[in-house]
Amino acid sequence: MTETSGAATDVATLSFEQARDELVRVVAELEQGAPTLEHSLALWERGEALAARCEEWLLGAKRRLEAARESAVPGGTTEA
Repeated sequence: MTETSGAATDVATLSFEQARDELVRVVAELEQGAPTLEHSLALWERGEALAARCEEWLLGAKRRLEAARESAVPGGTTEA
């Protein structure tokens, strides 16, 4: 992982799977040890942005599931 410029705009366009896969690569590279402190910091920042993107996707999926459940239950409630 050497691309860090424009990371914020790039991350915003990634699918969940793309962000997750890149996050796995970033973590692996951090675990192996980056050649410089600056590179380690750039990887960490990229990883944080990727993790946030994954969380956005997961929260969106959760909201969609909740909405689908509510619309499937007569009266629009999921209470038993």
